[in-house]
Amino acid sequence: MWIGKLDRYIIGKFIGTYVYSIVLIISIAVVFDLTDRIDNFIDKQVPIEAVFFDYYLNFIPYFANLFSALFTFIAVIYFTSRMANQTEIIAILSSGVSFYRLTRPYLISALLIAMLSFSLNAWVIPYANKDRYDFQEKYMDRPYRNYDRNIHRQIEPGVYIYMESYNTSNRIAYKFSIEQFENKKLVSKLLADYARYNEESRLWEVNNYTIRAIEGDKETLFTGQRIDTVINISPVDFNYRNSIVETMTSPELDAFIENQRMHGVTQIESYLIEKHRRWSDPFSTFILTLIGLALASRKVKGGSGLHIGIGLMLSFTYILFMRISSQFAVKGNLDPMLASWLPNILYSLIAAYTYWKAPK
Repeated sequence: MWIGKLDRYIIGKFIGTYVYSIVLIISIAVVFDLTDRIDNFIDKQVPIEAVFFDYYLNFIPYFANLFSALFTFIAVIYFTSRMANQTEIIAILSSGVSFYRLTRPYLISALLIAMLSFSLNAWVIPYANKDRYDFQEKYMDRPYRNYDRNIHRQIEPGVYIYMESYNTSNRIAYKFSIEQFENKKLVSKLLADYARYNEESRLWEVNNYTIRAIEGDKETLFTGQRIDTVINISPVDFNYRNSIVETMTSPELDAFIENQRMHGVTQIESYLIEKHRRWSDPFSTFILTLIGLALASRKVKGGSGLHIGIGLMLSFTYILFMRISSQFAVKGNLDPMLASWLPNILYSLIAAYTYWKAPK
């Protein structure tokens, strides 16, 4: 059989230790978070069912997946070092099983965890984050305000809007203008004191406007007090918090990035990092599994404590390096895709070296 008794034995230990570690850390995290927020919950008179079902039930998958790779590593280090100290690894290798064959159940377990992590990243966690952020918006945070100034957007090919500022509470764009180009030539321009979005009609009410219609060398001016018009932009486009991409599924995130590019938004590095991170994070499960196996399969005098110490050091340096590379992409010139995959590339080399040096 392709999945033998040895495979089932190791997979059971791997997944069992991983689940136990995740459940333990989530329980601790929930207790600490509840202790820290309970005064706010009481002051805001938040219903108990909302706290547990709208906040903590959606907090659990996010937190579990955030440290999934780390606890995969810890799980591998822990149960493998115990097997090594109890001479199980030596017995397995002495029975004719090669070290490469021993690696197979580890990779199968890593594949299962990576698939779970990707599914959570791409679909489950965005929905959970949306409910969690809605809870925070309703009970904990202040209403969002847009502080951007001199906003330029392309809303359609050849159609650009400008506003000096936008007020999110009353949905008003001040010092508003629309420019339309054909063959790179300006053919129409609307200038207005302000434009208000009407929620019922879903139209923009443009007030105190002047329209310049240009046709060849002829220019015609139209003025008026108010005109209702359809503009391919809505107040939702100005209400994005920095964490908005965390509430989008992967297909929605791809569409959102393309929409931002079409609108002429240049600062989209954080969105691209989130997109590539959803692929790179699950891949790190394989890397850390191989490093953990290579380190913990050797029986040493320090026992599992030494292995866990080395493993934690490598895990935290990996997480630190991942955060640093992301900041270089957001605030520097590093490509977002390279920033997301650079830690995996570096630690793949470390995994290859430690695996090659592991006793076989």
